[in-house]
Amino acid sequence: MTAAAASDADLIAAHAAGDPRAFSELVHRHRDRMWAVALRTLRDPEEASDALQEAFISAFRAASSFRAESQVTTWLHRIVVNACLDRVRRRQARPTVPLPETGPGEPTTNRDAMSDRETKLVVQNALSELSEEQRVPIVLVDVEGYSVAETAKMLGIAEGTVKSRCARGRAKLAKVLGHLRNPDADANVPGDVGGRRDLRRMRHWEGS
Repeated sequence: MTAAAASDADLIAAHAAGDPRAFSELVHRHRDRMWAVALRTLRDPEEASDALQEAFISAFRAASSFRAESQVTTWLHRIVVNACLDRVRRRQARPTVPLPETGPGEPTTNRDAMSDRETKLVVQNALSELSEEQRVPIVLVDVEGYSVAETAKMLGIAEGTVKSRCARGRAKLAKVLGHLRNPDADANVPGDVGGRRDLRRMRHWEGS
């Protein structure tokens, strides 16, 4: 079986057994998604890059202790989130700089694509206004699609705490992002549901 055809669990086992290529293949598969989690959590590309590097080093060293009690992606997410939270605790408060909407030399896009980008940027900026304790569970549950139980395990907190933090964060997001929704369609929708809907749209845009 080639590395590309092996499952994530097979790659972890092969790495623990000494295969020098197995972990590189695992990083190649999941780096983009883990980078997105780190960036949404820290809101600083340099901090996110450092946290991701620390997380993969930790995963490299800890692979032999992986017991397949959860999916490899869940295990990696837990390590990345913990690395991000460690950096949050260590760093001094400093202003964040919004990510640029386009990079140098990026080709022009049609109006619909530009509108989607603008909306995605608004959602990202709204997420950045939440505290870390609210933003992290919302990113894991509403953007990454993990269950409340999985998120609670990753963060080392009670499931009820995850639910309450998500609810408070969604209520804040619903106020900030209310202009993105159809007011007639959402007239009777609770704030936390509206906030979750906007985040699901963001997840859809990023997957398209």
